[in-house]
Amino acid sequence: MTSTNEDKAKQLPPASGAWHIGLPAGDRNFFELSPDRPYIFEGGGVVHKPVVAYETWGTLDATASNAILLCHALTGDAHAYGTEGPGQPTPGWWNDFIGPGKPLDTDRHFIVCANVLGGCQGSSGPSSIDPVSGKRYGIDFPTLTVRDVVRSQRALGLSLGISKWLSVVGGSMGGMQALEWTTSFPSSVRSLVVIASTAAASAQQIAWSSAGRHAITDDPGWQLGQYYDSEPGEGPAVGLANARRIAFIHYRSDEEFNRRFDRFSNESLEPFRLDHRFDIESYLDYQALKMPWRFDANTYLLLNKMMDLHDVGRGRGGVEKALTRIESPALIMSVRTDFLYPRDQQMRIVDALKNQVHVEHVDIDSDNGHDGFLTEPEQTGEPMKEFINRVEKDSLT
Repeated sequence: MTSTNEDKAKQLPPASGAWHIGLPAGDRNFFELSPDRPYIFEGGGVVHKPVVAYETWGTLDATASNAILLCHALTGDAHAYGTEGPGQPTPGWWNDFIGPGKPLDTDRHFIVCANVLGGCQGSSGPSSIDPVSGKRYGIDFPTLTVRDVVRSQRALGLSLGISKWLSVVGGSMGGMQALEWTTSFPSSVRSLVVIASTAAASAQQIAWSSAGRHAITDDPGWQLGQYYDSEPGEGPAVGLANARRIAFIHYRSDEEFNRRFDRFSNESLEPFRLDHRFDIESYLDYQALKMPWRFDANTYLLLNKMMDLHDVGRGRGGVEKALTRIESPALIMSVRTDFLYPRDQQMRIVDALKNQVHVEHVDIDSDNGHDGFLTEPEQTGEPMKEFINRVEKDSLT
């Protein structure tokens, strides 16, 4: 390959943006989830010697009573707090919420965030090597559920000496995990914080997810999931980028898009041409084209399907009956402009809990749509901080 071609290759997206052994570990720690026997998923699939990557901040106290589990959303990972650096190309995704004196106070709390099982940033997932075959799992990685993820997190917590979390906190897919924690292991959680999430995926959420998955699987570069040895630019980058475009439309809101972009265009081209670009299109391009550099297409398919399968009522007599298992006080938050996980889905949780445990509801007044759970540290963080402080003082339990 000539130097010119080498320079060009450096500009092309990799076949997968997954972290893998050989890259700098950054702040990751690694937990061997089931080193001595196969790990069996809810749906019957099996993986051997799975690993969960995680990060921690703060110090666990002598009684292990100050631990908070933070659960990430679809394209998040364990790096919720900190700077970018080798092996971690982006800053922490919740830096505004974590740190000394912040809602998740590292001076007082021991905070744990794990890359979900099935993820692509250190935990075993489709991009990992199957120790049995010696090859990457690809689409042969078993379909998993939120319950499988929660069981892996419970094992991680116990390995750290944590039998009961002060709080389990999560937004979006993270909120699904938090709810599943308190229905699967109610006595292991002192409090629950769920932001912009749901007790069961709706038909519309499944429809959006399906469109995103088709964007990936219809890309010839996906190669039926066997793309990992492809040269830069020859993997499913186009499909993954298009899935991100679709997602970003429903992560944000019409109100925000109109405020920021309206019908503006900085293009010098005549508007009556197909290649003319509105500013909103350029913004979606910007968000989409970053994705293949930091994520894995098969992981997107797997976790996206996991969210569709989310239903705390499965095998428990329905959602409302399942939620009666919850024993801990709960803080539920909604974002005013969230049309992906609308307010009525959070109110369903509130209504199911209000006669059995202390439950609080907060409306976040943001035009950022579903992503308001990431972008509003004052409206989201302050109520969460006050709520957890009161749980610590046992004033809500």
